Parts: sequence; C-alpha cells; structure tokens
Amino acid sequence: MRVLHPLLLALVIILAACSSTPKEPTYISEADLYRAAEAQLQRSQWEAAIKNLQSLEENFPFGTYADQAQLELIYAYYMAGNADAAIATANRFIRLHPQHRNVDYAHYMMGVAAYDKDQGMFQRILPLDMTRRDVGPARESLTYFSQLLNRFPDSPYAPDARKRMLFLRNVLSRYEIHVANYYLKRGAYVAATNRGRYVLENFPQTPATPDALAVMVQGYKLLQMPEAAEQMLAILRTNYPNHPVLDDKGQFNEAYSYGNGQRSWISRLTFGLFDKIDPPGFDTRELYDPQYTRVSRPRS
Repeated sequence: MRVLHPLLLALVIILAACSSTPKEPTYISEADLYRAAEAQLQRSQWEAAIKNLQSLEENFPFGTYADQAQLELIYAYYMAGNADAAIATANRFIRLHPQHRNVDYAHYMMGVAAYDKDQGMFQRILPLDMTRRDVGPARESLTYFSQLLNRFPDSPYAPDARKRMLFLRNVLSRYEIHVANYYLKRGAYVAATNRGRYVLENFPQTPATPDALAVMVQGYKLLQMPEAAEQMLAILRTNYPNHPVLDDKGQFNEAYSYGNGQRSWISRLTFGLFDKIDPPGFDTRELYDPQYTRVSRPRS
C-alpha cells in the first residue's frame, strides 16, 4: 500500500479545507448590492456594508440607489470608527449634490464625526476632562454644525446640532481659561489677558465668562494697568458677586496676584520653569455651570 508523502498529504488537507470554506456571495445587480448592504447595516456588519456600498458606487454611479448608497456609506464609516473617511465622504456628497433633499444629513454627519473624532477607547471608558485635551476636533465640529444651521436652520437635525454646539462652546471657552492660567503661571500676563478677552468676545454667556473676567482683572493688575483692571473688576462684581476671587467687600483678593507680579530673576530668566509660582487656577465650573460633570459629553 502506497503512503502519501507528508508534504503531499498536507497539501491535500489544505485544498480540502479551502474547498469547504463558504465563499462570499456575488451580487450582480444594483438592487442586490443595496439590499445586502442594508442587511449588513442592520446587523452592525460595518466593514462588509462598506465594501458593498463602495462596490455599488463604483459599478452603478448613476443608478437608482447611488445617492442613498453614498449617504449610507457616511453612516457606515462613522459607525466603523473611521471618522476621517466619514467626513471625507460627506464632504464629497455635499460637493456633488449641493441641492439634494438630504444634503443636510451630510452636513450633520460631518459635525458628528468630527465631534467624536478624538474619542478613543479610554475616553469612552474613563472620565477625562475634554477641556484639557486637544480641542482641534471640537473646533472642527463646531464649524460643521454652524454650516448646517446657517444653510438649514429648520433641518430635523438642527435641534441636536444646537445642543452639541452649546457643549462645544463650553469646551472651547474653558480650554482658553486653562491656557490663560498656564500663561499666568509662566508670567506671560499679556497673553493671559488676551485669552480672557478672546472668551468674552467669542464665547459670551458661557460658564467660562466669570473666569475670563477674573483672568483679565489679574492680568491687568500684574501689568500695572489699574484702570483697565478696575473696569473688569466692576463687571465681575456686578454680574458674578459670588466669584471666589472677590472678598467680602467685593474687592479683588490680592492673594491671587502672587506678589503683584514681583518675580525673582530666576523665574524671569527661566520663564517660570524654576522658582515657580503656583497658578491661580481659575475654574468655577462647579459654581456657575449647572450642567457641569466630570465628563460632560452628550450622547451621539
């Protein structure tokens, strides 16, 4: 009896296994591709749906389901965690179909995808302060939502976009206060004051407004500009009399001035890297922001 060579036997086993592996179905018509993609989206099979929607777009660019397939592809990319591809696909849809009845959805999804772009695994599990992270995606998302509301103020997606924009404005304004605190710590008083002014001019009536005023009061005091400091202090005192920086008489607590800007030569020479002065750390979110939690992130 002949015995097969071990290598030949292994090859026979591999070929048999391959022949028993089920092949992916082949979709010939446009309707077949679209129905398959729809079923895969329903089952959360994002990668398979993306593959079929791409195939539909490539083979039937002017077909009955072409426009809808592009919109479904935006969603599939977003759910697959590929925010950049979702944004690029939505942007392409807007350029190709600026008057489409569902183009507002593409605008909305650009904002949502950018909104979640920086949300990695740890952000979804652990409580992280978004105002201390890179706010580039937040700025991008705010821009996209603004474009949606400017073009389609009555869109069914407008109410959710407004809520997200409110949150994003709070994030961006608070980020500016964190940066201002850092500049105060380093002795960059002009830069700190400019950050406070930026919040007042670009994000008025956000919970960061009282801290922006406090930053400007301190910055002007340290820059030895008493008139400007008193003007900001009067606004702070009138609108936020309970701000922690104010004493019982409504005056600026000089403890926040850290020696009125008198820094040692070591601190000046090293830009605050040595002989450090603790920053004031203006952060009154718990006092002035009723929506504030350790992780303020609305659901998608």
